[in-house]
Amino acid sequence: MDNGKERTGVNRRAFVKGSAALSATVFGMPWQALAQGVPNEFDGSKFQLKAPEPNAKPGGVMKYAITSRPPHFDMHQSGTINSLGSQGCMFDNLVRRDPRDSGKTIIPDLAHSWEISKDGKTYTFHLREGVQFHDGADFTSDDVKATYDRIRKPPAGVSIPRSTLFTTVEEITTPDKKTVVFKLSESRPASFMMAAFASGWNTIVRKKTLEDNQYNLRRVVDIPGTGPFKSKRRVENEIWVMEKNANYWNKGLPYLDGIEFYHALPFSPELGSAILSNRVDYARIVDPVTSRKAKATPGMSSTDFYQSVIQGTWMNSKKKPLDDPRVRRAIHLCLDRPVLVDVVKDVAPMMMGGMIYPFSEFATPIDQLKKRVGYQDDTTAAVKEAKSLMAAAGYGSGYKGSLDYMVREVATFKLWAQAVQAMLQQGLGLDVKLRTVVESVWFDDVKSGNFDLAVGAVVSTLLDPSDYFNAWYKKDGPQNYGFWDNKTVNDLLPQIDREVDAKKRLDLIRKAEDAMEQDPPVLPLSWEKINDVWYNYVKGHNPKEYFGIYDCVRFDTFWLDK
Repeated sequence: MDNGKERTGVNRRAFVKGSAALSATVFGMPWQALAQGVPNEFDGSKFQLKAPEPNAKPGGVMKYAITSRPPHFDMHQSGTINSLGSQGCMFDNLVRRDPRDSGKTIIPDLAHSWEISKDGKTYTFHLREGVQFHDGADFTSDDVKATYDRIRKPPAGVSIPRSTLFTTVEEITTPDKKTVVFKLSESRPASFMMAAFASGWNTIVRKKTLEDNQYNLRRVVDIPGTGPFKSKRRVENEIWVMEKNANYWNKGLPYLDGIEFYHALPFSPELGSAILSNRVDYARIVDPVTSRKAKATPGMSSTDFYQSVIQGTWMNSKKKPLDDPRVRRAIHLCLDRPVLVDVVKDVAPMMMGGMIYPFSEFATPIDQLKKRVGYQDDTTAAVKEAKSLMAAAGYGSGYKGSLDYMVREVATFKLWAQAVQAMLQQGLGLDVKLRTVVESVWFDDVKSGNFDLAVGAVVSTLLDPSDYFNAWYKKDGPQNYGFWDNKTVNDLLPQIDREVDAKKRLDLIRKAEDAMEQDPPVLPLSWEKINDVWYNYVKGHNPKEYFGIYDCVRFDTFWLDK
């Protein structure tokens, strides 16, 4: 609470006014307990997926509103729902998350069965017979090998954010057309590896498709998959129409004749209007106001769930003055995080957190985090330390130049950019120039280093730090957009990956967290929740306990009760 006192930095009210567990069973496992729950052997040869309702009926075209402006068409290289949200239904995985229980359980997919060796170093998958790609080619183990060889060791010019999940995969072999074997250099928890295989991102593509396109699919609009839907028509920034794959291997699925994906920006009034006026049947990433209206409307439903995304500002550590860790920490301390959550409260549901998912078992509890300088309601101590750090770095009189702040074209990012601009000007006298760009430009410019500061969102695949620490914070990590390089953290990461004792591992994670607080790799603005809204005639889905929006993207169990 402010207790009536004027706050150092940005006054919350003044600024806002002025600036605008499922237990492990058979082959299931809970999101928060990745150490147990996956059997070493599983026979799913007779497994067949159906809708959760007993009376599912086929037919109809679902109209689905979601941001769908992909920066390119190579899903493996992507890190945004703009790609996976509409493309995901075109593909299958080796194994997948079950859409009927919010993705808590791992179930068979293109691989119907598997065996994991007792030493945890060999994973053998048995593949389905009779599966075809959309171009009519037969699916074989060669396609799995080609897909995962590219994911684990991307060729020159290809960057795949999930490659860090498979760093221990030493060799992939194909004893026959329907068997594929992954050999690891060192063991990992089976649940970690199976969760990596089950990620919605790690879809199987045809070997010949990769070969024909020099292993880079960025410009291939219609990539042949084996999934329940295939591309029919696409209009840039407007609509992507999918039609039913009549030859889908899971007999009886999909129920829908097709899906029309309508492009609408996250949290935008246009997205809210589309669903409330029934121009679409389902909408994803809607604003809280629309969600509340839907809940109050007969025949409509809405839910929110945690999202596997950090909303952050990356600092280009190759450019002055951001090349100095003292300056990076000073900027980190100058951000008033309770205000940053508050300023977007009517646009998007957010929560405060640090460098670790705040709703995970690995995070410093929020009540403890709020005692830490940089996260307190009263920013006096944080701004004082920030000014001292700037003086020690030689910027006691301020930085003479201006900072290029690249902002993704999304309402929340634009609001945050204005807030951060004001906080840094008021707290440290930094001149920050805002540059708003579309999604594709943002990803191209962060990759090339054409920015000083960049505000956006980055996704992880798993809650486990062995995933996103390596992707976001490791030197040369695929989503280390600030080019951050910290020896302490780099040395800790392999220890975190290998440690099987839970307490010892958490101690290592805490050491890494402490190092990142002193030399921040990113400025965490907030952590996201997602609102979904739909009409009750949309059946066959269960988003109520999702973690993230990147796993249950197939739509094969959806059906329309109208």
